[in-house]
Amino acid sequence: MDSRAPVDSGRLHSPGKSLTELENIEATQGMSTETAVTFLNRLMAMVDVLVFSSSLNFSEIEAEKNMSSGGLMRQCLRLVCCVAVRNCLECRQRQRDRVTKTSLASNKPQDNLQSITGSNTCKTGVQNVAGNLSPIKDPDRLLQDVDINRLRAVVFRDVDDSKQAQFLALAVVYFISVLMVSKYRDILEPQREIARSGSQISRNIRQEINSPTSTENPVTFPEANKEKDILTPIEDIQVESSIPHTDSGIGEEQITGLMNGSDLETGTMPDVMSELLSSFSSEVKKSQESLAESPIEVLKPASSVTNVSQGKGMNVKEILKSLVAAPMERAESGAEPVSYPDPTVKREAQAILPMQFHSFDRSVVVPVKKPPPGSLAVNTVGGAGTTSNLVTGSATSVISPASATPKSMINTTGAAEAASTSSSSSSSSSFVNGATSKNLPAVQTVAPMPEDSAENMSITAKLERALEKVAPLLREIFVDFAPFLSRTLLGSHGQELLIEGTGLVCMKSSTSVVELVMLLCSQEWQNSIQKNAGLAFIELINEGRLLCHAMKDHIVRVANEAEFILNRQRAEDVHKHAEFESQCAQYTADRRDEEKMCDHLISAAKHRDHVTANQLKQKILNILTNKHGAWGNISQSQQHDFWRLDYWEDDLRRRRRFIRNAFGSIHPEVLLKSAEDYGTDEDVIKSKKTFRTQAVINQNAETELMLEGDDDTVSLLQEKEIDNLAGPVVLSTPAQLIAPVVVAKGTLSITTTEIYFEVDEDDHGFKKIDPKVLAYTEGLHGKWMFSEIRAVFSRRYLLQSTALEVFMANRTSVMFNFPDQATVKKVVYSLPRVGVGTSYGLPQARRISLASPRQLFKSSNMTQRWQRREISNFEYLMFLNTVAGRTYNDLNQYPVFPWVITNYESEELDLTLPGNFRDLSKPIGSLNPKRAVFYAERYETWEDDQIPPHHYNTHYSTATSTLSWLVRIEPFTTFFLNANEGKFDYPERTFSSVAKSWRNCQRDTSDVKELIPEFYYLPEMFVNSNSYNLGIREDGTVVFDVELPIWAKKPEDFVRINRMGLESEFVSCQLHQWIDLIFGYKQRGPEAVRALNVFHYLTYEGSVNLDSITDSGIREAMEAHIQNLGQMPSQLLIEPHPPRSSAMHLCFLPQSPLMFKDQMQQDVIMVLKFPSNSPVTHVAANTLPHLSTPAVVTVTCSRLFAVNRWHNTVGLRGAPGYSLEQAHHLPIEMDPLIANNAGVNKRQITDLVDQSIQINAHCFVVTADNRYILVCGFWDKSFRVYSTETGKLTQIVFGHWDVVTCLARSESYIGGDCYIVSGSRDATLLLWYWSGRHHIIGDNPNNSDYPAPRAVLTGHDHEVVSVSVCAELGLVISGAKEGPCLVHTITGDLLRALEGPENCVYPRLISVSSEGHCIIYYERGRFCNFSINGKLLGQMETNDSTRALLLSSDGQNLVTGGDNGVVEVWQACDFKQLYVYPGCDAGIRAMDLSHDQRTLITGMASGSIVAFNIDFNRWHYEHQNRY
Repeated sequence: MDSRAPVDSGRLHSPGKSLTELENIEATQGMSTETAVTFLNRLMAMVDVLVFSSSLNFSEIEAEKNMSSGGLMRQCLRLVCCVAVRNCLECRQRQRDRVTKTSLASNKPQDNLQSITGSNTCKTGVQNVAGNLSPIKDPDRLLQDVDINRLRAVVFRDVDDSKQAQFLALAVVYFISVLMVSKYRDILEPQREIARSGSQISRNIRQEINSPTSTENPVTFPEANKEKDILTPIEDIQVESSIPHTDSGIGEEQITGLMNGSDLETGTMPDVMSELLSSFSSEVKKSQESLAESPIEVLKPASSVTNVSQGKGMNVKEILKSLVAAPMERAESGAEPVSYPDPTVKREAQAILPMQFHSFDRSVVVPVKKPPPGSLAVNTVGGAGTTSNLVTGSATSVISPASATPKSMINTTGAAEAASTSSSSSSSSSFVNGATSKNLPAVQTVAPMPEDSAENMSITAKLERALEKVAPLLREIFVDFAPFLSRTLLGSHGQELLIEGTGLVCMKSSTSVVELVMLLCSQEWQNSIQKNAGLAFIELINEGRLLCHAMKDHIVRVANEAEFILNRQRAEDVHKHAEFESQCAQYTADRRDEEKMCDHLISAAKHRDHVTANQLKQKILNILTNKHGAWGNISQSQQHDFWRLDYWEDDLRRRRRFIRNAFGSIHPEVLLKSAEDYGTDEDVIKSKKTFRTQAVINQNAETELMLEGDDDTVSLLQEKEIDNLAGPVVLSTPAQLIAPVVVAKGTLSITTTEIYFEVDEDDHGFKKIDPKVLAYTEGLHGKWMFSEIRAVFSRRYLLQSTALEVFMANRTSVMFNFPDQATVKKVVYSLPRVGVGTSYGLPQARRISLASPRQLFKSSNMTQRWQRREISNFEYLMFLNTVAGRTYNDLNQYPVFPWVITNYESEELDLTLPGNFRDLSKPIGSLNPKRAVFYAERYETWEDDQIPPHHYNTHYSTATSTLSWLVRIEPFTTFFLNANEGKFDYPERTFSSVAKSWRNCQRDTSDVKELIPEFYYLPEMFVNSNSYNLGIREDGTVVFDVELPIWAKKPEDFVRINRMGLESEFVSCQLHQWIDLIFGYKQRGPEAVRALNVFHYLTYEGSVNLDSITDSGIREAMEAHIQNLGQMPSQLLIEPHPPRSSAMHLCFLPQSPLMFKDQMQQDVIMVLKFPSNSPVTHVAANTLPHLSTPAVVTVTCSRLFAVNRWHNTVGLRGAPGYSLEQAHHLPIEMDPLIANNAGVNKRQITDLVDQSIQINAHCFVVTADNRYILVCGFWDKSFRVYSTETGKLTQIVFGHWDVVTCLARSESYIGGDCYIVSGSRDATLLLWYWSGRHHIIGDNPNNSDYPAPRAVLTGHDHEVVSVSVCAELGLVISGAKEGPCLVHTITGDLLRALEGPENCVYPRLISVSSEGHCIIYYERGRFCNFSINGKLLGQMETNDSTRALLLSSDGQNLVTGGDNGVVEVWQACDFKQLYVYPGCDAGIRAMDLSHDQRTLITGMASGSIVAFNIDFNRWHYEHQNRY
């Protein structure tokens, strides 16, 4: 029950109260009055069922709950009394409503009392009860039947427990006696009460005296409050600030009481019902909280007692006198006399009120809580309406905290004669001291009844009516408990009142209610009941209070704990809710991002499909409309074909392949720049000076190394596998695609198997890019499979280490720039672990991809290989460029190569003369002594404070210089025009002559350009094949092809001789010095100053941190500056680079490619004759030492093969310490199964070939590991795979529509994978993939029966008779029986036909070298040499009918053999004959070279093989000149 529900009944009874004031009281704390009544009724109903209707024994429960014995029944009694009193009040309310509604209409007292009984202004008390089921059956009765039955049940339920039952009986006797006497007084003197009430109303008394024991609203019922233990703070009770002094209800005596001591409580005494209700109230507990410890200051704003007494108009002396008077007389000043008709009520209140301030043992004083200043700690307890039959009385109870035995002032006198004419009655107060009789309400004596018989009859009837139900219960208790009660209820002299013959007879025999009432009203009985039975009732009430206190403490503690727990939970809930909200928001954001990503991926896929579809359409059109295609015709050859450089790179990273250009044009609309379009060098310098930098280069190489070392530790974090993230996309990040002259913003997405890049086509920068440039840019809508990735390199972009370059299996690369290095790292860890590939001797790990260039250089084995001359100068320089960050994708960081030849004037170039070579120890700018002085002076006399001093304003490698070198070939023509406002250069500035460019590099102070790698492998760059209008020079010369030196008859000669110069001994001996300048310790720092090798500071790595520049304008200017100036390669070493070992040092090392040894050895090493005389038609020398069985595999015309073991002897001969015991005498050991003629069945291919097939070298292919032979020519149009170990068939491959006529194999890579090409009579070729891992054609071992070809190559009209495939160049060159030879890419594109002279029509043999030479042998001894781009380089005729031809690994030498049995060696470029071996006695049918190019094995028509010594170096110009 709510603690605020008990509203002070006295206050509600105040006659002067208006309804509005009453409404200010909050009747219940969060619970309506109706709810409170309902709750109490339910509680009582529960007790009826569980207690009174049952015979349960509560002793166990009481023991368990640590209650005293009988505690539950006593609690039930308290509850029953509470409900009974509430019902009494409701009866009274009904009587009042019935009797009058007139005299007090203006003050609405009935409303006030309705509030007591739980009604509102609109309902009666009856209506208020839930469901209108009121327990009131007869409003005239004192107690209702239900209450009487409950009281009887309480007393007699556990009558066996005599002690408990006796106590309950005693309490009930007191309860009923008090109620009966009270009812008697009400019936006896109703008019006096009405008169007194009326006088109170007329004086508009508004008293509010707060007595904590009497603040219960009867409706809410104290017992419930006791159980719930909830308190009403005193502040909740509104207090009148002004109480006018009157004489009607409170006399001087009351004020005296207020002034007595420090603890005081004043109340207008209520009727019995109200007071009993207060007795049960749980406000008992409230006393400790709501009463102050210091004296209560009452009434009036002034807080002093004196002020209060003065305000009341009282005499302090009188007050003090009243405190010491024993039977004190009190006069009421007022217009009409008012008596105290029911002193019982007064005593009851007096008895109970002081208990508020005591603990249960009644010896400890409980301090009183001080109310707030200005508030009145008094509670109106009495005051009734005119017809309510309520008695209003006043009494005061005072306890002085100073005394250990508190005093209680109890009114014991009844109505008395007035002491003066102004007072009609007086009340005397006596102080009764002592622990036993303290606080007992007196049972009041009754005045003699009036004589009037009619009235007497009326009163008797009323008494009978009111008490006829309750009197029997009292009698029953008296009789049943007679022994106990007779001992307990003693008179004033200790005599038993309840004895046979007097009281007990009355109880037993008489049925008269009046007798019983008269008995109870007698002075002896009243004293005795008050003294003895009252003690039991008080003990009952005190136990309730004690329980309340305990329960309150418990509930407060539990409530505090609960509040703490709830607060904690609330905080947790808030936290969890916040966390949940943030997770939801995060989840939503993630989902949104994922949706965006999916949307992006879908749109990207659409773009990609569109691009792919266009490419396929173009490819099909090319195939069909090619003049050799289905829709082609010869007239098309007159049309102009446009070509562009493909992005395909070979093993040395050379881009040499030209493919058809669908966007080709001669750019007829393009204008030329005029001389005025160029600023002077001074202007350029000035413009650079105006740019103020925010960072200065660190020229200290040592410090720089330390800084890089820090970066290295970061980049060398331990490898860790990427987490298996859910969702399709593992990583998505903004990125820029870096391509020549294009930087495209977009999004890079990485799944678990693919990379996607989708350009942002809405980007402002992208929209400004010329569509012609975009046509040449690959990867704008890119998709790359993880399985295609071969290498991942860290790269720089604009000097910031935030880029990656990814190299693909299709020999192209793609470069991306990222927001920061952290993103780079994430991307690398999302990609497969390929490192930087397998070429440089580095592990395939992600940390290698993240390693710095210097670490890659140090960790690689390439320097040692170069020193040992295992790799060429060109390959080593390309390696240095690659690890130092040079890339084809960024023209600002294009690979850089040195000028090596200085003589561009003479008719013949002698590469043996040192004077024709450049001094590689000096930078290009200081080769000319005069110019060197100029640069040195510039550095010494530097005056600009903002820019550090440098020798050169321009760089040796810039985007501009790269484009000017390559301006004649697409796509660089388009790139050049894009970068130059759509115009070609002014003719005087166009690259038009090699000799002129060299002169400019020696004389012009603003030209210090080095070369690009194309100078050493791409002759097409010197030819204006598309006939661009490049203008006319001032001397009238038309600028067209590049003028070559006189010693180069054609571009191919220039490139070949230039490359020879690069590989020459002079260059080899000093190349390390040039490396020091460009990549090494002379690149920066003091050594660079000493070597005249300092460039503009913005070209150096680490000179500026773009991320630190917040101003976008300054940043853009800085980026443009870096783009214009060029960039240094990363510094790879800070100590001198080691020199290359000389050729002489290496001459005795085995397997050296450049051995200049004495030709002591004979030409022929050995001849091996097989038992079979069948011609040896195929020879395959797979002799690499790391193979499980290095061997020379031979196949005869009868399809008998032999695996002849190879012994590596050649390289050891002549070496120091060589002895015959250490090695076999001969390099080839015959297959024992053939030699012994024992296991021929394991070597014979028995399957029948088509009869029309002529068995030749093209019918067989041996895999690189010698374990399988592929054979064609079978009648079922298949080719087949056999195991060389068992001779068994392992796979049959179908695909052609006619007999397969020829097979070819590409070079093998790691794992033994290679391409196989099959040519057929159906005029097509199929490209197959040989899996070295599974040893089958095709990737899928589960589907080896029906492998799919990688490509179908069309264009021939006749049977294909010869084919050659080069995986490094990605080309397949095939010849048909009646011509021509066609060049296809391995993706199926038909590039071109190789058109020889008129008499070269029927190709028979084809050999392609990775260096780009294609030698074709036609019928009748005719040879042609083509470049891979279709240019006829040379031709010759021989008398021999050639059956076999080979190119050396470097492509420089050709070996032929034929029916004459003579092996001849030729220079490939011009068919110059180099050597003729002695003739053999039989024709040559097949040839192959050992892996070291030192032994030539020929298969003879006589069924034998011959091994020749061969050393191509002996025909090298340097060897010939030196030896």
